Amino acid sequence: MKQTNVRQFFQQFPNDDACLEHLFNVRFGQGHVCPKCERAAKWYRLQSEQAYSCQWCGHHIHPMVGSIFEKSRTPLQLWFYAIFLFTTSKHGVSGKELQRQLGVTYKTAWRMARLIRDHMAAVDGETPIGGEGKVVEVDETFVGGVTTGMDWRSRKTVVMGMIERGGDAMLKVVPDQTRGSLLPVIRSGVARGTEIHTDELRAYNKAIPVDHYTHKTVNHGKGEYATPCGTSTNQIESFFNHLKKSISGTHTSVSPKYLEAYVKEFEYRFNRRMRPETMLSELLSRFPELDA
Repeated sequence: MKQTNVRQFFQQFPNDDACLEHLFNVRFGQGHVCPKCERAAKWYRLQSEQAYSCQWCGHHIHPMVGSIFEKSRTPLQLWFYAIFLFTTSKHGVSGKELQRQLGVTYKTAWRMARLIRDHMAAVDGETPIGGEGKVVEVDETFVGGVTTGMDWRSRKTVVMGMIERGGDAMLKVVPDQTRGSLLPVIRSGVARGTEIHTDELRAYNKAIPVDHYTHKTVNHGKGEYATPCGTSTNQIESFFNHLKKSISGTHTSVSPKYLEAYVKEFEYRFNRRMRPETMLSELLSRFPELDA
């Protein structure tokens, strides 16, 4: 399958009614048991509001309630199109770009982008990566801030990344590079029995419990980037390079307060790199935040 193009998108979602019907079908569907009369019902679209009515008791259900679209005055089709833009971009979508594309205010565009990123993170989930017989590369990088001066590290934000070779990635914004910051992320994000590859950062020697994982390192300080047995952190470093170039090129800069939402967006997109055509339908059909 190929990714949906613009023409196909507007054929599938020509107006707000088509978008609302899609939400109703993926969340409820005809035959849905009415929560009031507890009978399987045929549901009729109401013209006076964005809701459907039970054939038996007239109870209303609102497909947008509980989702990122709730209480928004922006047309639902524009929401769907904004999500489409996020799934067809390799480098993300800025608030200014959404403002231009959708014809909304910058405040509205920024809010939509924030909620879409949150939705992408919720759909992606936090399932641990790795496991017995698998290799996970772990590293951290500095994002944002000024790089000049003796204390340049204090002006940047630390992003920790973990990538399973041939599998998924998981990223977290952490306070610093200490054992206390790294260990909880590794324990929650990497399954036991995994072979973990890192650089020579001292914190990793104590942050990776030897009874849970196999730990191998490369010494970048001595110019070593891959050992003869295949130990390296090249994949996670390549991911970080793409992440920072994309943030710089698309957003110019991102505040530390919202950085995690941006890195989670890139995590979501990376984890579907082999099936990009599924992203649009997935984001428009799955709403895990409703079950939270």
